[in-house]
Amino acid sequence: MEKAGRKLTLVVEKDLLFAARKVARDQGTSVNRLIRRYLATLVEEHRRHARARLKEAMEKGLVTVGDRTLSRADLYG
Repeated sequence: MEKAGRKLTLVVEKDLLFAARKVARDQGTSVNRLIRRYLATLVEEHRRHARARLKEAMEKGLVTVGDRTLSRADLYG
C-alpha cells in the first residue's frame, strides 16, 4: 500500500502531456506514477551525491575556516 501523498499541480504543454501519456501507456502505468518515479530517482541521486561529497570530505579530514584550511591533525593535535 502506498503512503498518502500530497497533491501537486503541474502545467505542461499539451504535446508533452500527450507524449507522456503514450509513454505511460506503453509502460503499463500512469503519468502520475512516471512523475513520482522520476522525482524519487532524482532525490535519491541527489542524496547519493551529497553522501559521496561528505564521505570524501571526511576522508580528507580538511575543514575550511575563512582563508585557512585545517586538517584533522590541526584541529585535534
